[in-house]
Amino acid sequence: MKTHAMKKLLVLAAALTLGSSMAAPFVWPAKWSADAPSAAKSGGEFRNYTLSDFKTVNPFTSAEATSIPGTMALPGDGLFTQDPTTDEFIPHMADGMPAVSNGGKRFVVKIRQGMKFSDGQAITADDWITTYKIHTDDKVGSNSYDSFFINDKPITVKKLDDYTLQFDFPQTSAEAYATMSYNPWPDHIFGAAYRKGGADAVKALWGLNVDPKTVVSPGPFVLSGYSAGQRAVFRKNPYYGEWNKDSAGKSLPYLDGYSFRIVKDLNAGLASYLAGDIDTYGPRNADDLAQIKKAIDAKTLNATLIANVSPAASSQWITFNWNKADSPFKQKLFRDTRFRHAMSMLANRDAMVQLALGGLGVPTYYSVYPVFKGFINDSAPKYPYNLDGAAKLLAQMGFTKKGSDGVLVDSKGNKLEFTLTTNAGNTTREQLGRIFADEAKKIGVKVNFNPIDFNVLVGQLQSKGESRPFDAILLGLSGGTNIWPYGVNVVPCGTDLHSYNNPTNGACATSQEQLMTKLFYQGQSTVDLKAREAIGSQLLKTEAELQPVIYLVGGSYHVTYNNRLGGQHPRDLMDSYYGSRELPLTFIK
Repeated sequence: MKTHAMKKLLVLAAALTLGSSMAAPFVWPAKWSADAPSAAKSGGEFRNYTLSDFKTVNPFTSAEATSIPGTMALPGDGLFTQDPTTDEFIPHMADGMPAVSNGGKRFVVKIRQGMKFSDGQAITADDWITTYKIHTDDKVGSNSYDSFFINDKPITVKKLDDYTLQFDFPQTSAEAYATMSYNPWPDHIFGAAYRKGGADAVKALWGLNVDPKTVVSPGPFVLSGYSAGQRAVFRKNPYYGEWNKDSAGKSLPYLDGYSFRIVKDLNAGLASYLAGDIDTYGPRNADDLAQIKKAIDAKTLNATLIANVSPAASSQWITFNWNKADSPFKQKLFRDTRFRHAMSMLANRDAMVQLALGGLGVPTYYSVYPVFKGFINDSAPKYPYNLDGAAKLLAQMGFTKKGSDGVLVDSKGNKLEFTLTTNAGNTTREQLGRIFADEAKKIGVKVNFNPIDFNVLVGQLQSKGESRPFDAILLGLSGGTNIWPYGVNVVPCGTDLHSYNNPTNGACATSQEQLMTKLFYQGQSTVDLKAREAIGSQLLKTEAELQPVIYLVGGSYHVTYNNRLGGQHPRDLMDSYYGSRELPLTFIK
């Protein structure tokens, strides 16, 4: 699917509903679903799954790919949404396309009137303004902070009236419509708290112990219950259907509810799917596909399986921590380009594809997801599996001898040893990490591989300072756009997920980082696609030479779902970027 004592304050802050006229609803195109509107039934619950507990219900402090806020307000639930049949942006919460002026840098957007939050309050310009202010307050620590700046210059949002917004960009942006399409969160809750207590008051809202009755959503669903380690349950927002209709005029979503079963690992997720307890699953490899096909053939599972739909729109990588002032040896080691080139050579990507993905995937060397082929510069440097080459690079760094335990040491007796962590329960990543550690051992590099809790891991990755609390992390990214597929919070120095170098002042440590930052913003501001792809090619080359992150493998995107579900995309619209279905058009047969 398109691919977070305050109780008293919430009550006191509640504002009166603003009167508004009803604009025409957003009509979800029939071509986005393989089923005709006449086939759709109302009611029922879509049962999904996720690994590990959620971190928060708060949309301003959430950073997980699968989150509670991201389920209540979908990625396409902004002012504009991308049409999967054309890649073009079309108005969703906006009442038409904007008036554009000032050389393509100013956008005046009319908001669709008649929209309401799940508590019945009108959605107005104040909600976008407040959401913008909170996201751009660095004391809040929002994962979306960087998306509101271009080359350190802010994008500004101004209220012209209750239903008109003005966006001013510091320069032209190829991603302008994506940037403007952030989800609005209620001013009468978050704005009231922010005006009274600032960032701390916002961060205190909507923790996992929040009363679901006080949670408010602008999207198709709203949280109705959460049990740690077990389930998160959502109910339909009754007001969403007032302005979201199918092509026959029926209110959306069709579903009454949506839920996540929290499973301990992907094997448990597969077992739940095979047992019919959940409605969809993301197959990892050939073994998963074989088990699902076997169950379908044996008629123990009534499901659809479509293998190799597209390359993945996600990445798997290892990042090393350059901010290790508490360990000068490791900091110097991790900052040495020869070390990182050697680590790339230790990554037996072919074995990873075969063993972790069951042969269904490809080795990757770059940050651009395999599905975005137009932005991949295959002439950029690669450092493929080569144990001898890795050993030679490490020898250049002074690691020519091994201790009695078989671990390489330098002339001062420093062992070539580090800890690599990943999120426990993601069995694919656990296998990738074990393969890497086994290969490293062959030439005397000791990798202490340690899967840990996902939320702890994310906290370490996003930490700032001169002594960040990890050596190396194996993780992945998803999200981003097919317009400029380099993360605004990943590539530029000082951004939230610039994982390898995140000092307190956000400064670049190398000239290559500076060049990557420059090229990122240059490409982001280039509207012409061919020119943008050429800049992306330069960025990818610089990134590959620096090798700050070791990219490993890209899987294939497979689709499977229980046949109790309807409303999936037609097969030609399915891919890893747009997913297999639109949640509002999904129904239970």
